[in-house]
Amino acid sequence: MDTAEIAERLAINPGDEVMRTRYVFTGDDEPVMPSTSWELLELTRGTAIVLPEDGPHAGRGVVERMAVIGQRIVHATEIVTARTATADETDRLGLGRGAVVMVIRRTYSAGERPGKTADIVVPPDRYELACTILVEH
Repeated sequence: MDTAEIAERLAINPGDEVMRTRYVFTGDDEPVMPSTSWELLELTRGTAIVLPEDGPHAGRGVVERMAVIGQRIVHATEIVTARTATADETDRLGLGRGAVVMVIRRTYSAGERPGKTADIVVPPDRYELACTILVEH
C-alpha cells in the first residue's frame, strides 16, 4: 500500500505512525473479505484500544472502541473501486488468476478528523452495493 495515500486518507504526514492491522472476514468458515486497516497512533497510543485485536476491547467495532477514548465516530466515507486481484488474494479467496475484486476504501471520522481507514477486498459476486441519497428541499 502506498503510505502517502494512507497518510492523505488519515490527514497526517507521510511517516506519521499508524497501527496497521490485517483481518480476514469469513462466511461459512471460508475467507470472503481480507481487510487491512490503519489507525492513528497519536489517538490510541497508551490507551486500552491501541491493539485492535488485543486487550479488553479486542474485536469490537471501531465506533465502540474509539468511544472508549472519547472519540465519537460521526461518519464513515466509502470509495469503491475495482482492480485485478493480487496473487495472495486469488489464493486466499479461491479465485482464478486475473480475477477482478472490488476494493472498499472506508474512512471513519470523529467530526472532521479521520481516525481509521481500511481497505476491504471483496469479489464482486459476494458484495452488493446499496446507496441512500438524502435529498434536501
